[in-house]
Amino acid sequence: MASPLDAPNLDDYLPSDSLPQEPPRSLSLRDLLDISPVLTEAAGAIVDDSFTRCFKSNSPEPWNWNIYLFPLWCLGVVIRYGLLFPLRTLTLLLGWLAFFAAFFPVHFLMKGQSKLKRKIERKLVEMMCSVFVASWTGVIKYHGPRPSSRPYQVFVANHTSMIDFIILEQMTAFAVIMQKHPGWVGFIQKTILESVGCIWFNRNDHNDREVVGRKLREHVQHPDNNPLLIFPEGTCVNNQYTVMFKKGAFELGSAVCPIAIKYNKIFVDAFWNSKKQSFTMHLVRLMTSWAVVCDVWFLEPQYLKEGETSIEFTERVRDMIAARAGLKKVPWDGYLKHNRPSPKHTEEKQRMFAESVLRRLEEN
Repeated sequence: MASPLDAPNLDDYLPSDSLPQEPPRSLSLRDLLDISPVLTEAAGAIVDDSFTRCFKSNSPEPWNWNIYLFPLWCLGVVIRYGLLFPLRTLTLLLGWLAFFAAFFPVHFLMKGQSKLKRKIERKLVEMMCSVFVASWTGVIKYHGPRPSSRPYQVFVANHTSMIDFIILEQMTAFAVIMQKHPGWVGFIQKTILESVGCIWFNRNDHNDREVVGRKLREHVQHPDNNPLLIFPEGTCVNNQYTVMFKKGAFELGSAVCPIAIKYNKIFVDAFWNSKKQSFTMHLVRLMTSWAVVCDVWFLEPQYLKEGETSIEFTERVRDMIAARAGLKKVPWDGYLKHNRPSPKHTEEKQRMFAESVLRRLEEN
């Protein structure tokens, strides 16, 4: 009986061109995701969690859990709501009355003295922002040189809440790029903040991008204009992460001055989730806290390097802000918070993320 070793090899009797020429290929993660819906859903869950945690508020851990601490907590509630909140509300109301009494006469009567008018309006806006900060018992520490008005420069900062603008505005009257808002915030935008050169846009109107881009280029060219302030993330992030920066501010041919803002959450979380809370209720939450504690760093101006693309320039500035404020970088577009992507786009992002995870595992 012939042994298996004596069995004829069929490949020897086949022509060489009929044999498969492709080398053996290892199973890729894409193939694995295609055949395993469970892994695909797991990758999607990881991506969704990585994105949504950038916009989640961190609830404070309860500390009034025993009979000794509960009376102190109750006393704190009485002080914050019964004493501090009324005093802060009164401070805010008196500040608004003084502001309107001075602003409207200057705004409507001093039409022939544009330079003096702009200077007075700028000081009044700074004063009103200081009143806002006082109404939260704001403890703000500024680091670095005070911003100055110069042509061909733009300031960029990470974005946690609309109070970012107020905190920076009490230091220097910036001309900010901001989303249009309804209600009393929209009234302030149209009647007051336009006097310092602020530029508004509608996130849902794609035609606004060209108009805003033109206004930005015109603004940075004039030395008499207030410093231009842009929040390139385009949305509020919870001050633990930083999402992708829009590159528009980095394509103006101007010096880019980074600003890093970091809030201390020991008394209150300053993150504003506009999908769950109006700005009025956000202010009430700040005014009923013990204090708003914040550090602001004005970093060295940055310029586009030779051979550097605008995207590389954008990421370099984002790295500086993230390192100074202690923020984690994530590769997500903040606009996805307002406009969810198509299922095809989401699936592609899930695959890319899963493949990057596999590469890291293979490297380790």
